[in-house]
Amino acid sequence: MFDLSLLSRKARPLVGLDVSSSSVKLLELVGGDGETLRVERYVIEPMAREAVVDGNIANMDLAVDAVRRALRRFGAGVKGVAMALPASAVITKRIMLPGGLREEEMEVQVESEANQYIPFALDEVNLDFQVLGDAVGEDQDVEVLIAASRKEKVEDRVALAEAAGLKAEVMDVESFATQSAFDLVVRQLPQGGKDQIIALVDVGATMTRVTVFLNANEVYTREQVFGGNQLTHDVARMYGMSVEDAEAAKKNKTLPETFAAELQRPFVDSLALEISRVLQFFFTSTQYNQVDQIVLAGGCAVIPDLPDVVKSRTQIETLVANPFSGMAVSSKVRPKALVADAPALMVACGLAMRRVEA
Repeated sequence: MFDLSLLSRKARPLVGLDVSSSSVKLLELVGGDGETLRVERYVIEPMAREAVVDGNIANMDLAVDAVRRALRRFGAGVKGVAMALPASAVITKRIMLPGGLREEEMEVQVESEANQYIPFALDEVNLDFQVLGDAVGEDQDVEVLIAASRKEKVEDRVALAEAAGLKAEVMDVESFATQSAFDLVVRQLPQGGKDQIIALVDVGATMTRVTVFLNANEVYTREQVFGGNQLTHDVARMYGMSVEDAEAAKKNKTLPETFAAELQRPFVDSLALEISRVLQFFFTSTQYNQVDQIVLAGGCAVIPDLPDVVKSRTQIETLVANPFSGMAVSSKVRPKALVADAPALMVACGLAMRRVEA
């Protein structure tokens, strides 16, 4: 079985390597195991738009080049990394198994169960599992999470790391890594978010993913085809730029003064409307009729006024995710820049929290 890194964290920390359609993110956390975590260093390096498409590495050379650029900025001493597959590339299923099984017996049972849920031959997939704990109300049974992905999806990520001189020691799932970082954000809420229904809204380049949690359990998820690329293309059309120049101008804040009123505010209003629509789907398709808190993540989360506009439209308290709040910060990291980049570093943060045996 290939380690999809659902298993317990162990001793040696890894650098988180998040490869998305818009950028490469490298993040190193030190400490843990009772010590306060410290953000040691991080970089965000733009990715060529045709390199990664729909979570798949479409142009390996361009992707490798972006990782190498990120490594040059990041600095020496990086070998082992934790990476992640997009949730769309992974099939997950919770099953019940008898308690007390040896690991070898459990592997046999998992493979038998996986045959029922995975629409591919088992020799075509990487399969892993994690025991979540005792099953509620079930005598001596345990709840087990199965995760499986087509081998080529995993192999592409491994090959990308190797071509850049790295070793992918852990292959996680983006949604699981995000949840690890999200848990750090929830702890900052009143009563640590206990018994609160919290919607994590992750606005990426092409997709907005809304995941609703109750006491760390995912109770709903939905994706909308709406993301930051829409604003980038609007900028390119309005000001006669290439898409790449438009993205750079957004990031460097070198757009005309009229940008905020002409393009940014309409985009914010549209995004708030999309979030409101997803929450309405949540209310009509589940037993829940309220959300107590919205947490914004992704690169668009720091757009000025977005939290206020979302709160106004939804009537729900809204904050911007910062999993690094309360962590120490090394002298290599600018605290103000880290706060601005934090919502885009959720996957990288979750990956950097992973551990492997020394």
